[in-house]
Amino acid sequence: MEFAALGAWILAALAGVYLLVRWLAAGGLRGQPTKVTRFPVAVLVGHPLSALTGLGAWILFCVTGRAWFAWLAFAILLAVAFQGLLLFTRWLVGVDGGGRHARDADQPFPAAAVAVHGLVAVVTFVLVLLTALAATRA
Repeated sequence: MEFAALGAWILAALAGVYLLVRWLAAGGLRGQPTKVTRFPVAVLVGHPLSALTGLGAWILFCVTGRAWFAWLAFAILLAVAFQGLLLFTRWLVGVDGGGRHARDADQPFPAAAVAVHGLVAVVTFVLVLLTALAATRA
């Protein structure tokens, strides 16, 4: 199960890289619209860096089999999930099509890519938790 989680984590990372490239191509920080829907810079930087750090801890678990690496990866993944939810809610507010929080039609994130990234991230979260629990019992 740890390698299924690793694969899911890598898929989520690839989808995240795609979203990051799209965002940068649309102007990155300079291309952000109204202040209310801007993505916080700390979260924009923290989300991928935390995810890579957690992935590193997960790889160490896969190599060593030590349960505490699995729990470390899961703890980091909690922070990643929180940051991801923050980014997702900001994105949702921006694509609602009206109101003072709405973004223009030049939204750089395709909904399908956001959905894939989020769904694979949820699968990763569940697999990491289940694997960490199983590793603790072993």
